Amino acid sequence: MRRNQRKCIISFCDLHRIGAAVAAALLLMQPAAAVEIAAGDLVRLPQADVVILGEVHDNPDHHRNQALAVAAVAPRALVFEMLTPAQAARMPQDPGDRAAVEAALGWAGSGWPDFAMYHPIFLAAPKAEVFGGDLPPGEVARSVTEGAAAVFGAQAARYGLTAALAPEDQVAREADMQASHCGALPVDVLPGMVQAQRLRDAALARAVVQAFQATGGPVVLITGNGHARRDQGVPAVLERAMPDLSVVSVGQMEGSAGPVPPFDRWIVTPTLARGDPCDAFGIRAALPAVPGASG
Repeated sequence: MRRNQRKCIISFCDLHRIGAAVAAALLLMQPAAAVEIAAGDLVRLPQADVVILGEVHDNPDHHRNQALAVAAVAPRALVFEMLTPAQAARMPQDPGDRAAVEAALGWAGSGWPDFAMYHPIFLAAPKAEVFGGDLPPGEVARSVTEGAAAVFGAQAARYGLTAALAPEDQVAREADMQASHCGALPVDVLPGMVQAQRLRDAALARAVVQAFQATGGPVVLITGNGHARRDQGVPAVLERAMPDLSVVSVGQMEGSAGPVPPFDRWIVTPTLARGDPCDAFGIRAALPAVPGASG
């Protein structure tokens, strides 16, 4: 069931009557406006069944912002891209002991950044039920060659995986995938990589639906910016799978937002000092970076 949302429009008369600062705060709480916000504005996000909080995975500022938003939303469920359902099922009842939670989740061997950055998110909603939206690596690898629908299974149509992308959308996604891999991917691999991304979007959306049905929401999803995109990520899949859900998506970019970020709200943080990510491919990228990209 859709949660009630404010539908009013703040007029210039309202601005005069209640003051610009209060009106600005009210504007941020309305779901219709897609705007850049400051980190402090995360405490007054629009009310929604589902709040999707994007990130660049290794940026500590982004995780501090997520914890701030989670504390304000007070979700009944937290869904993590970083956890499989099997890992989430091992979540201790008390999230207070960082070492115990990290060990129970098997985080150290997962390949995700330092758990110390993520632990405050758990602490921000200590009573929330934790769900995992990740897939075993073998299933993601299979989707590259077999297709997302075949791997996802019985509900593939509900989550949009049996429908081909529009040609221009396919081309755009392949270009984004190539840019995020420093131009190092063979061209014939790109369609399969898009299938893998679609599979992961659908798996995250399925976990969000399960979390909402189990708890009644609100649900917060912690994920990379790529999955938080409203145009082609989890929000787009949820629109198809469970259209009555109200969803707010927040992206977090480094340095600059680029033109028209595909989020309801977005935050720009300083760029984290790190080595050239293209060094991992043994090359420097010939393609432009995707602003704030993090799958």
